[in-house]
Amino acid sequence: MAAVTETWRRHIVGQLKHRDLNQHHRFQDLIRFYTRLLEKTSLTKGILSCSVRRPSSDRSSVSSLLHQNNDLKKTTGELAYQVLELQQQIKIKECVLEEQRARRVEDGSRLEGALGARRVLQRRVETVQEENGALKRKYDELLELQRREETKLREETVRGEHLLEDLIHLKTQAAAHMNSRNQRRSRAREANLLKELQTAARSKVTVDSCSSAPTSRSASPKSDPQQAWTDGGPVRRFRFRFRSLSASSPRILSSFRDLFDRKRRGHSVCSLEEDLVFPVRFSSSARVPVRALQVLEAHEQGINAVRFSSSCQLLATGGTDREIKLWEVRSGSLTHRSTLDGSTEGITCIEFDPAGFRILAASYDKSALLWRLDDSVPKLTLTGHSRKVTAARFSGLHQVVTGSADRTIRLWDLQRAACVKVVEVSSYCSDLVCCENSVISGHFDSKIRVWDSRTERCVQELLVQGKVTSLDISSDQRQLLSCCRDDCLQLVDLRGRSNERVCFRADGFKCGSDSSKAVISPDGCFLAAGSADGAVYIWNVSTGNLETRLPDRHSSSISAVAWSMSGEYVVSVDKSRRAVLWSDI
Repeated sequence: MAAVTETWRRHIVGQLKHRDLNQHHRFQDLIRFYTRLLEKTSLTKGILSCSVRRPSSDRSSVSSLLHQNNDLKKTTGELAYQVLELQQQIKIKECVLEEQRARRVEDGSRLEGALGARRVLQRRVETVQEENGALKRKYDELLELQRREETKLREETVRGEHLLEDLIHLKTQAAAHMNSRNQRRSRAREANLLKELQTAARSKVTVDSCSSAPTSRSASPKSDPQQAWTDGGPVRRFRFRFRSLSASSPRILSSFRDLFDRKRRGHSVCSLEEDLVFPVRFSSSARVPVRALQVLEAHEQGINAVRFSSSCQLLATGGTDREIKLWEVRSGSLTHRSTLDGSTEGITCIEFDPAGFRILAASYDKSALLWRLDDSVPKLTLTGHSRKVTAARFSGLHQVVTGSADRTIRLWDLQRAACVKVVEVSSYCSDLVCCENSVISGHFDSKIRVWDSRTERCVQELLVQGKVTSLDISSDQRQLLSCCRDDCLQLVDLRGRSNERVCFRADGFKCGSDSSKAVISPDGCFLAAGSADGAVYIWNVSTGNLETRLPDRHSSSISAVAWSMSGEYVVSVDKSRRAVLWSDI
């Protein structure tokens, strides 16, 4: 840096010397002329002084001298004026030179800064080049690692396929072994049954007349074994003989029932109790609740779903804490019975099977789970959806239908724990219900779609005025209730082709979320829904008016409402972990 400064100084000094030489040569004539003028002026002053001392000189010489003096003065004035002009020009040029010097200094400093910035940029370029080189090497390493991982993935995929084939083969062998074992057991049971029948057939009992029903009016022969009767022919005696079934009949009937139940079930993953025929759904007269019997903090986080069992003795709640809690309903209170775990994310929907032995739930973890009520571990996990499962319903003894935000509806076979049908839908599925040979789904495109479960075709579309948040179907499957984001509940008559609708609204009622659930009372006479203001609204179906409003028990938006099949209780749950049991008791 010091060497560069010294170089600039020498350069500036040389330029100044060169400027002095140029200016000296340029004004040299003017300087000589000015010197001569001064000499002439001095000479004139001397002459004048001499003329004053010698007044006797000739007048002609004096006049000539005066004339010369005037010329000299005039010349002197002109030269003085020229000198002033030249001085002014010199000052201007000096100012220009000063500006040029200042500009040069500024340019020098700017050049020096530019050189410094250039050096900094060069160093940055070198650093960036080094970093780019390191990144290139790292990229090459990652590329090579990716190739190796892809090779491993292909190998693992092939290995997984082989393992899957082996697993299928093992399962096939296990199924064949189980089939053979079941056949052996069936043959053994049949042999035991035949033995019991033979034993029963060999046993005899004599029924005396006194042991028979004395009030019987049948025209059968008298029961006295020694009593003779004639009919125009010889007398014939006889003895009544009955096959005794009193000791063995319960075991025989049990054997028959077990045998046919086993044949009907085949090799199902379900138990005997789960294969029982659906119980008849009874619809008691619903009673409009007027007061809260119990308020409790049911979960650690918000509650999304609630459902009564068909026997009305159990209540299930599910929330974002990934748990399903079972509550016993006794004498107007809820008592915690057990907790079902297994979901990795929040619960969105709950459904009891009609027999009351299993419970089905939909989850945010893209799956539906099935539990037995006596086991906290899921019995089945149905996976296949690509987004959260919003609804899961039983569609028979061994079938389940699920709806998802991935715009698909899937039908599952519980015996095989596999998806057997997939229906693509053009919109987010928020809820669905099942009836005979049909699945009805609600969607965010403001449509309710009716699907034929046999042909997988949409046979009808019902347009509503907002996003569908929930669906519910009456006990007799004649009426469909929809709750929408336009703060309206619609009751649709499914019996006719026209699908007559009735709309239910109320001042203050507002649908609180995209998953708010409304229900129909078991007798179909009332509708219940929770509002964003924390109140439960109940409408009378026959009049279309608001029957009652139950406020002041919830501190946040109500997410779901359930009505017991006995018509006695209503339960509402909200996003702040609270569950409220309502009744008119």
